[in-house]
Amino acid sequence: MHHFHVPDMHCGGCLKAVTQAVQKLDPNARVEGDLENRVIAIASSQDEDLIRSALDKAGFPAQTILRQNA
Repeated sequence: MHHFHVPDMHCGGCLKAVTQAVQKLDPNARVEGDLENRVIAIASSQDEDLIRSALDKAGFPAQTILRQNA
């Protein structure tokens, strides 16, 4: 699971655009969004850098959030 902070994701329309950008790269990707915190979690077999590039091209630059195991 990849986690990203997407500062420009403000609304449901933004989340939809982010989801479409990711699913264009990986049609089987699962995207979960937290609009309040502007965070997305993506289940995909694609490389993190490719996902970040797709988000950037869609107008939603993202920063990787490193998750530590609990």
